[in-house]
Amino acid sequence: MKLDAYKLKWIAIIGMVLNHIVIAWWDIIPLGLAYPFYLVGGFTFPIMGFFVVEGYKHTSNLKRYVGRILIVGLIALPFHFLTLGLAFAPNLNIMFTIALSLGVLVLYDKLNRVVFWLLFILVILPLSPFLFEWAPQGILMVLLYYIIRNEKARRIVPPIAAVIFSMVFSIVIALISGGIEPDPYATGMLADPHFGLVSLTFIVGMLVVPLLLLAYNGERGRKMKWLFYTFYPAHLAILAIVALILGLVDFSSLGF
Repeated sequence: MKLDAYKLKWIAIIGMVLNHIVIAWWDIIPLGLAYPFYLVGGFTFPIMGFFVVEGYKHTSNLKRYVGRILIVGLIALPFHFLTLGLAFAPNLNIMFTIALSLGVLVLYDKLNRVVFWLLFILVILPLSPFLFEWAPQGILMVLLYYIIRNEKARRIVPPIAAVIFSMVFSIVIALISGGIEPDPYATGMLADPHFGLVSLTFIVGMLVVPLLLLAYNGERGRKMKWLFYTFYPAHLAILAIVALILGLVDFSSLGF
């Protein structure tokens, strides 16, 4: 089966919604749904990252492209915090990560390679997790989608490399911070022992993405630019409103 960009983007959107449902409604969602929902959620950023690079290559106005992304990110920001939980998602939402990733691609094209890699390895990779969702593995993934020239390898390697890097990075950070024991201050989803097992399905989802990208036929299909830009903040708003009504929003990180 061949997939065009329109179909792949819908797969990413569905995965995003299911992933956010699990996080926003963790206290009430059955585990039987959490596992498959979170697995499909693993499809989202690897597919999005692939098309971010396609957009970078083909856009006629990069500043306008980045501007639209940042505006959507700002609109979605309060709903992002409410939906994903202040304790679980203290960082800027995925739109800001995409904007940063595009900035990294610009730096890659403009800077001397030695200077770029020093900046990327010593500054962007270690500092980005403090501000951006899906960092640093998402930013690395986007960069790999761009710099790998063999088309088949470009569709296979980045998600797998991101999974490996994320695991190694997490272990290194945990060891530096004093061990890999559970955080005693964790609440909600992060404190639930089932969360670790559910998270493994997310990794499986990421590893499935190369199969989806290999099925990509290179055709755009139907246009959906504005659909995604409106859908992203809208679905977060709906999930946030429901979470507030049901009392599922965790304000403990603010001391409330």
